[in-house]
Amino acid sequence: MAEYIQAGKFKARCLKLMDRVHRTKRRIIITKRNKPIAQLVPVEEESGSLFGKMKGTIQVVGDIISPIDEVWDATR
Repeated sequence: MAEYIQAGKFKARCLKLMDRVHRTKRRIIITKRNKPIAQLVPVEEESGSLFGKMKGTIQVVGDIISPIDEVWDATR
């Protein structure tokens, strides 16, 4: 979800808003006369390793350890 701010207020608080975007990873949309004109977004930081890259992106729902009752046939 994005936050909206008027261009004049953005101008006065630019550095603090940049710090907030960096900290919270949430974008800010800048408006002029109630119309979006620009957005301030966090930079995607590249990690050197792919290990752990998807951490926190999966949600386990239900029991994934117990065996299932039905027989799975790989030849179908």
